Amino acid sequence: MKQYFPPEPLVELPNHPIFLGGSIEMGNVEDWQKEISDRISTCLSPDIFCILNPRRKSWDSSWEQSKDNPLFRGQVEWELEGLEKAQSIIMYMHPDTKAPISLMELGLFAQSRKLLVVCPDGYWRKGNVDIVCERYGIRQVETVKAAVDHIILMHANPDRLRFDLCG
Repeated sequence: MKQYFPPEPLVELPNHPIFLGGSIEMGNVEDWQKEISDRISTCLSPDIFCILNPRRKSWDSSWEQSKDNPLFRGQVEWELEGLEKAQSIIMYMHPDTKAPISLMELGLFAQSRKLLVVCPDGYWRKGNVDIVCERYGIRQVETVKAAVDHIILMHANPDRLRFDLCG
């Protein structure tokens, strides 16, 4: 399965792109994106999906978070482009993080019908996330494993990979 990482250009994406959004905390949270990618790779044919993984391999937490910093700006623009181009978005709100950017992205794409949200108990704004998901019909699951299981179940009908069936 093809994976794209920033700053790799997102042109002519093959397959069904899935964006792995959510808690990263500048690299201080376990690499849950790898867990998802590895599991999908072992369970599904590589021609079914591609992964858009915002966890930059060369991230430097000392970068000034300014629109005038070309490295930082490139990261943010890559993520926004990936979210827009993705057919599906998995958004993971890790309970040990605040993830304010993930909350912003949840708001930006709440009405897109392409979100699958993982928000376990303990996440500091779980109530807010639950209400937004309920209001906009966003499917929620409790674990990263459950999100992957959902993708695997849906692989037989790739046209339905947009998460527009609430449950």
